[in-house]
Amino acid sequence: MSATETLSLTDIETLAYDALVAAGTSPENARPLAVATAMTEADGVASHGLAYVPIYAGHVDCGKVDGKAVPVLSQPRPAVVAVDAATGFAHAAIDNGFEALIPLAREQGVAVLAVKNSYNCGVLGVHTQRLAQAGLLGFGFTNAPASIAPSGGAKPVLGTNPISIAAPGANGEALVLIDQSASTIAKSEVMKHSREGKAVPEGWVLDVDGNPTTDPDAGLKGSMVPSGGYKGVGIALMVEMMAAAMTGASLGTEASPFSGPVGGPPKTGQFFIAIDPVATSAGSFAERITSLVSSIRDQDGARLPGDGRAKARAKAASEGVAVSVATLEKVRALL
Repeated sequence: MSATETLSLTDIETLAYDALVAAGTSPENARPLAVATAMTEADGVASHGLAYVPIYAGHVDCGKVDGKAVPVLSQPRPAVVAVDAATGFAHAAIDNGFEALIPLAREQGVAVLAVKNSYNCGVLGVHTQRLAQAGLLGFGFTNAPASIAPSGGAKPVLGTNPISIAAPGANGEALVLIDQSASTIAKSEVMKHSREGKAVPEGWVLDVDGNPTTDPDAGLKGSMVPSGGYKGVGIALMVEMMAAAMTGASLGTEASPFSGPVGGPPKTGQFFIAIDPVATSAGSFAERITSLVSSIRDQDGARLPGDGRAKARAKAASEGVAVSVATLEKVRALL
């Protein structure tokens, strides 16, 4: 078992922020990314947490992402917010967009945010969770470089393309948090196995000829297995329409890889829908969602999407997070 060191969430955020700034990221861009990194570690998604900071730093250095980019916000329609991330971090662009999106959704009942020319947004549920914490039902879509082949094909056309839905609870929390990719597993998990020299389980990836493999490197050169077969391809296509076509961002076939220094900025996109549930339910949403959640939690052994992350989050807030010493050494080397 690898050695770990326990850090508080504040320490994780500070370490991520300092490392990103040292790598050439502006304070304005580093802060939202550092906050998201701490939230991700708290939720138990280590593959997207501090382990990603050296990758972020390397991509700032090689120009795959502009660490000093200034997002440009516009409002082309009363309930539509658009942000051009200017090849910078998605987190800063989303932060800027949410400042306009949240009050608009409360005022109009529903509002949308379209982000283009951005970099990897990390864990999508971190962002939709914030909409739920603001009392809104949040939908999020983000596309990624092509890694899923269409049904009957072997050449990747669509990304792993996550989708997330977060529903607000009565106490300012995300009562339900669904966050899943269109692939059987997130591509970052395959990348993590590759870095660690470990085989991946069967059913995660295919080689360049479309054959199953447990070699993560062969899978990264080939394609990801879509979740549920053709149904996963359908989800990936839906997300591609929302996050790329609806925003004007790069398609998965045009986007450079999120890994490695080659290819320049990926210029991918994110799309969010924020809905005031009071406006659509005549005030009955809180009672209805509570009943729905209870029908699941009242069953012995049944779990609700997001329960695992919520449990990890509560534990992290009081006990901190055990982080791999090897990861910490890489991050601290950036300072």
